[in-house]
Amino acid sequence: MYDLIILGGGPAGLTAAVYAIRKRLEVLLVSPDLGGKTGMHMHLPDNLERFQVITGDEVVSRFKSQIEYLEFARKLEHGEKVEPISGGYELTTKEGNKYQAKAVIVATGARPVKLNVPGESKYRLRGLAYSAVSYAPLFIDRTVAVVGEGELGVKSALELAHVARQVYLIVPSASALESAMGKKLKASKNVTVLDGYSVKEIKGGETYAKSIIVAKVSEEKELVVDVTFVELDLIPDSEPVAHLVKLNEKKRIVVDSTNRTSQAGIFAAGDVTDVYAEQVLVCIGEGAKAALSAYEYLLTL
Repeated sequence: MYDLIILGGGPAGLTAAVYAIRKRLEVLLVSPDLGGKTGMHMHLPDNLERFQVITGDEVVSRFKSQIEYLEFARKLEHGEKVEPISGGYELTTKEGNKYQAKAVIVATGARPVKLNVPGESKYRLRGLAYSAVSYAPLFIDRTVAVVGEGELGVKSALELAHVARQVYLIVPSASALESAMGKKLKASKNVTVLDGYSVKEIKGGETYAKSIIVAKVSEEKELVVDVTFVELDLIPDSEPVAHLVKLNEKKRIVVDSTNRTSQAGIFAAGDVTDVYAEQVLVCIGEGAKAALSAYEYLLTL
């Protein structure tokens, strides 16, 4: 039986694994890959450089290299379900293997809701992105589109309105614009709200998206933009422990300030939790906290 199993190999999971190993714990990290979403970089148009944005990629790569070196501490498998057993927990993977540990850290992340329209797969991260908060500073004086609803869409469009020349917000309903942020967004001179429109297609050249087709009933428009941000929602990968821990209304794992869940011995970190902001640097800090919290828990056993 391991001391600790860590589910997920993104920023939170990798950080937790490195911290736990430094505490001399017997750790097993279970993930189909190492690096998570940090391995997917936005391909930028001409005259835009990545150095303008502060990211945690470099830090994550250092943690990733340590885990790659320690082959005994990782299994490239898909964690499917965690069940309580005497003295701890048992993880079953989709590959059919079982691993046991005294404690578990869940850092499985979250997936963005997709548009499911023609061109989306081709232009993903090539003029089509899913995190305005990460890339907004790159698009100063550019034309951008935000496809979103609710607070996430409004917040993303408002952030872009501070830097972009023109922002198109495509929303199925304008109800979210009745909030304080929504009213501020509507008052912005460089924002055009396309209420009731939906995206029909992403269009572009061989390597980069150039425009989006939006439609409302029988009306159709083509918007020429430098980038389109899809800000519909994030789906947390909380299924392996959903039957054991408390989730919020969006099925994110509820954690306290020390990354403990409602179930003793299960901790969580990163985008799968209800912690504020889906950012690499935030996930790194949360992963470190979860490992330290799990270490203290194991000292009590």
